[in-house]
Amino acid sequence: MQYDIYHMQIMEGDLAPTIEKNLKLIPHMPARRHAGPATNPGTGEINYGYLLPHIDKLGYEGWIGCEYKPAGKTLDGLGWMDKYKS
Repeated sequence: MQYDIYHMQIMEGDLAPTIEKNLKLIPHMPARRHAGPATNPGTGEINYGYLLPHIDKLGYEGWIGCEYKPAGKTLDGLGWMDKYKS
């Protein structure tokens, strides 16, 4: 089952407990951000600064894909990930 973080926030909210409850069923979580010209994760209502470390603490071993329109050049738009690198 795919758990689309962006769309689940729009449809239901309460992401952290929902992910925790269904974690064993989720092999892939796309983190999408479609609205607006500069849409790096962290520019909308989803608190990725909390959510991504929370998912990591749960022991998630699947993939989190990021689909968004970068602010500026592609490489410049990847800087938001630096704090999540291990």
